[in-house]
Amino acid sequence: MRHKVAHIMTLADLTPAQISQVVTHARFLKQVSLPWLAPSNRIEKKLHMPSQSLFSKSIALLFNKRSTRTRIAAETAATLLGGRALFLGQEDIQLGVNESVRDSARVIGGMCQGIFARVGDHEEIEELAKYSPVPVLNALSSLWHPTQVLADLLTLQEHAHLFDPTHMTQPVPSDAELMQTTKTRKFVPLPQLRPLTIAYVGDSANVLHDMLVTYPRLGHSLRVATPAQEKYRAPTEVWDRVVKLGCDQQIVWVTDPREAVHSADVVVTDTWVSMGQEAEKAERLEAFKGYQVTEKLCEEGGANPDWKFLHCLPRKEHEVDDEVFYGPRSLVFPEADNRKWTIMALFEYV
Repeated sequence: MRHKVAHIMTLADLTPAQISQVVTHARFLKQVSLPWLAPSNRIEKKLHMPSQSLFSKSIALLFNKRSTRTRIAAETAATLLGGRALFLGQEDIQLGVNESVRDSARVIGGMCQGIFARVGDHEEIEELAKYSPVPVLNALSSLWHPTQVLADLLTLQEHAHLFDPTHMTQPVPSDAELMQTTKTRKFVPLPQLRPLTIAYVGDSANVLHDMLVTYPRLGHSLRVATPAQEKYRAPTEVWDRVVKLGCDQQIVWVTDPREAVHSADVVVTDTWVSMGQEAEKAERLEAFKGYQVTEKLCEEGGANPDWKFLHCLPRKEHEVDDEVFYGPRSLVFPEADNRKWTIMALFEYV
C-alpha cells in the first residue's frame, strides 16, 4: 500500500479516471500472474511474477461478517504481492468486546500497513478510518461495496466483444488461454466498453449503491426496480451522494422489474435478505414476488436479446433461476474470480 489515497469507503471517493486506472491495473496484474502459475522454467516464472510491492508488509483483514470471495481474494492477492494478510474475525480480537474501535484502529494500524474491513453498519468503518494511521479499504459495509463493483467493471470490459461484436473482433484472452502459454510478454489492454444499459432488479443494498455512483460517471445508464416501500429504496445519504456526483440523470427507478430490464444489456441482482435481516425474510420474499430474474421476465420486458447476467454471490434460487444462473448469459464465475485481481490492484493503488 503506497498511501496515494487515504481511505476508500466507496467508489464515489474516486474519480472516473482513477476507477479506470484501478481496473486497468487489475487486468495487468491478472495477465502477468496467470502465466506465472502455468508450468514453465524458473526464468520464465520470474519474468511473469507480479510486483512484490507488499514484501515484508501486512494487511489486516478485519471481518465482522462471514465471507468467501472477499476473504479468499484478499488473502491470495496479498500473497501474490509478497505480503501477508492477517485475518481478524470477531472471535479473534478485542474489537467491540473489551476495546473501542478507536483504540483498535490505532493498535492495528501501528503494526500493519493497511486495513481491509468488512463490517456491519457503515458507521463502524467510518470510525475505523477516522482513527487509523494507515489506509482503510471498505471490503463491505451496510451502505457500500466498492470492491464488488470494480470486479463487475473488469468482467464487463473483458467481455466487451459480447456487447459490441462489430467493433471488437479480438476478445481479451481468457484466463485459460493466458494460463496455457508463457509467451505473452505484451500487456493486452482492455477494450473500450460501449455505453451500456444496466438493469438492477432487487433490494437497494450496498452493491447497488456503488453501482449508482459509478456506472453513470463511466457513461452507462441504470434502470433499477425495487418494491414501492421506502425501505427498499436508496437511503438519503446514498442518494445525496448520487445527486452530488450528477449520476441521477442516468438513473431510472421503477417498481416493475419488466420495465427495468427494457433494452438492458446487463441484468444484475443481489440478495433480497442480507445478513442481519433474517427476521424479515418472509416479509421480504413476499415484497419481491415477481422479481426473480428469468428468461421469461427479460423477454417480456424487452431486454437486449444478447443480455448478460451478473450476481455478486452467494445466490439463492428465488433471486435468479438455474437456467439463467448456470446458462450462457451468466458471467457470475468470471465476476467472482475478478474479485482477486481488483482487490490486488487496490492494495497497490492506495
